[in-house]
Amino acid sequence: MGTLIAYDNSITSIFQLMGTRENDITKSVAWAYSQCPSFLKFFIDEIFEIDSDPEKISIAYQQWEKKKGITDLEITDDNLFYAIIEAKRGWQLPEADQLMLYSERKKFRDSKAGKKAIITMSECSTEYADTYLPVKSVDGIPIKHISYKRIYEICKKAVKESNNAQKHLLTELMGYFRGIMRMQNVNSNWVYIVSLSYRKAEGSALSYIDIVEKKGKYYHPFGINGWPKEAPNYVAFRYNGKLQSIHHIEDCHITRKMHEYIPELPDEEWDSDHLIYELGPAIRPNKIVKTGNIYANGRKWAMLDLLLTSDTISEACDLSAQRTNS
Repeated sequence: MGTLIAYDNSITSIFQLMGTRENDITKSVAWAYSQCPSFLKFFIDEIFEIDSDPEKISIAYQQWEKKKGITDLEITDDNLFYAIIEAKRGWQLPEADQLMLYSERKKFRDSKAGKKAIITMSECSTEYADTYLPVKSVDGIPIKHISYKRIYEICKKAVKESNNAQKHLLTELMGYFRGIMRMQNVNSNWVYIVSLSYRKAEGSALSYIDIVEKKGKYYHPFGINGWPKEAPNYVAFRYNGKLQSIHHIEDCHITRKMHEYIPELPDEEWDSDHLIYELGPAIRPNKIVKTGNIYANGRKWAMLDLLLTSDTISEACDLSAQRTNS
C-alpha cells in the first residue's frame, strides 16, 4: 500500500484524518461505541459497574439545549443509566460552571435512569482528577473522570471480544489514541534537555544524578517557572559539561507525594505538584557532545537526531530551531 502523509505525519488510521481537537476525539470515540458493542459495554461497566445491553443504548453527539450549552456525548438506555461526557485536550478539566449546566439539562434531569453521571475525559490521570476536579458531584449527580490512557486500555480489552471488522476499527482507534497521548506520540522526536547535579535531594542520600542513573526516574515542578505541564517524548540529561544520556519517557505521574515513587525521599506531602517520569533505557551518544553556550541551569529543546550528531547541545538546539522555521 502507498504511504499517506498529512501535516508531515504518516497517517495509519482513518481516525487521524478527523483531527485531534476535542470535538474530533469525541466524534471518533462515539463512532467506535456505535460500531463496536464490546467497547461500549466495557465502557459502561467501567463507569457504572453494571451489565448493559448495547442494542438498547443510544449515543448522541453534540446535543444543544438553550442556555445549557452543547454536550460532547450523551449515552443512555433511558432506564438503566444516563451519562454525559465532556472531553478535553491535554491535562485539562472542565470548570464547575460547565458541569453545573450539564446537570440542569432537561432530558438528563427528567430521565428515569437508575444511574446517572457526568464524565470528564482527558489525558489527566485519575489521581490528578481526584484532586483537581472542581466539584465531585452536582445536585447528587457524581462527576467521574476517565483518562485517555484508560480508554485505550478498554479498547484493547474489547478487541478480544470483537469480530474481525470491529477488531480492525478498534486497532485503528488505539493507534489514534497513542497519537493523542503526548508521551506516546511516536511522531515527535523533540528532546527536553535538563541539567543534573551531584547535590543531594532534600532529605535523601540520593543525588539528583543518582535518581536518574540508579532509580530510572526524574521529576520536576508541574507547569511553573517554565517547567512543562505535559510529558515530552524524550528527556536528556547533561552534567560535567556534556550530554550524558537521552531517555524515552515510558510513563509519567503527577504527585505531591514523591516518596510513593522514590522511597528514599522523605515520606511527606510537598507544597506543589510535580511531574515524575519513568525513564526508558539510556541512549548514550557515541561521541562527546559538549554543552556549548548554555547557562548552568538552562533547559533547552532539540531534535533527537541533531542532539546525537552535533558537536554541542547548543548547536543542536540552534539547528533544531532552524529546521522548524525553514
